[in-house]
Amino acid sequence: MITLLQANTPVPRDIPLDLPLPEWLLVVLLILSFLAHIIFVNLMLGGSILTLWAQIKGLRDKEYDTLAYEIAKTITVNKSLAVVLGVAPLLSINALYTVYFYSANALTGLMWISIIPLVTIAFLLTYLHKYTWHKLENNKPLHISIIAAAVLVFLFIPLIFLTNINLMLFPEKWGTIRGFVSALTLPNVFPRYLHFICASMAVTGLFLFWYVGRKRYPFENHFHKLTRYDIKKKAYSLTFAVSLFQFMIGPVVLLTLPSKGVKWNLILVILCGAAIALPAMYWMWKAITGPPENIDRNYRKVIVAMTITVLFMGSGRHIYRANALAPHKKLMAAKTAEFEKISAEARKNPVEEEMPVVAEPSPGGMAKGAALFQANCSSCHKPHEKLVGPPMTEMVSIYHDNEAGLKSWIKAPGKKRPGYPQMPGFPQLSENDLGELTKYILSIK
Repeated sequence: MITLLQANTPVPRDIPLDLPLPEWLLVVLLILSFLAHIIFVNLMLGGSILTLWAQIKGLRDKEYDTLAYEIAKTITVNKSLAVVLGVAPLLSINALYTVYFYSANALTGLMWISIIPLVTIAFLLTYLHKYTWHKLENNKPLHISIIAAAVLVFLFIPLIFLTNINLMLFPEKWGTIRGFVSALTLPNVFPRYLHFICASMAVTGLFLFWYVGRKRYPFENHFHKLTRYDIKKKAYSLTFAVSLFQFMIGPVVLLTLPSKGVKWNLILVILCGAAIALPAMYWMWKAITGPPENIDRNYRKVIVAMTITVLFMGSGRHIYRANALAPHKKLMAAKTAEFEKISAEARKNPVEEEMPVVAEPSPGGMAKGAALFQANCSSCHKPHEKLVGPPMTEMVSIYHDNEAGLKSWIKAPGKKRPGYPQMPGFPQLSENDLGELTKYILSIK
């Protein structure tokens, strides 16, 4: 596996700086801060979807229009908390997985940058929807279209995040990714996204159960036909139904994960989380099917069990990431150590004057080949001396009459010398680029 990884995967140098905190503490912060952030993301998305559903249903039943308004008032608060609580996990993942996170961001490029304007648009739409509720009372289609647009944006933003985080796990695919749409085709994106949507609806159902059940909430001032029990039962039923669906989609998510990160520690954590969720499912079912006076009986137990389940699932997410990236991080650490060694030696023994690279003149020139070499090879190879890899003149001596052999080696190298680290492959280079690059290398004197 490591040999295949070495041959086809870009292995950049890591940034040789100390972490701001112990690694274990950063991992704990990442898991806990991400879970706090994602709960409010769930409430933001789930609340928007429920508002849209209730407002459409409210075209025939005014009570549901009132329910939509009550839910809509929570969306702007929850989205603000989601953004604020998103800073900590973003900083933590940047510190722990710097090269992987920024590589994924760079590969999805424009779509990643578009998150900022998309978030801004979604915020403005939810505020517009909230504060024009009474002004657009007689133009419900327009008012509903505002929250529908916000829902679409809220659905798209997490897909961008999820695609980027998923792309981090596939350094062996970085050379073949050509933007966001290309990254969407990687394994596990859409099963994980569906699982996230279900989680959003489950969390929102539990939140709505609590929200309308508060003693200080003036329920009777807003609703005349619907009772607290009616809404609580609907909220519990929503959470139960989507949680049951998660039990079915969960194995699909696990099976579509690339096997490189699936180990017994991951399976054990996921099974423990699922086992703890089972009593919560039972308590919800008893509340839904039991007498109205028992609807609140096990609510706190449900919240505790579901919270523990979420902690296990969040930990499983990190365990899989650590398992999947461990071989690549080992290669990257070796390359970084080699670079630091060579860098230290170079500082002790500086070269006063470097012999210039001399290329044979040719009618078409070597500009493109030189540019490709500078972009892809110069960090590891110098003309006449060893850097990370052997000098260019050594390549010329081996392949001086075998341009096809040099092209094959660059595209998918093996490992020949024990004194040198494994060279990464360059499958992303076209045949024309390989031809220009090898022509330039073989012209070195």
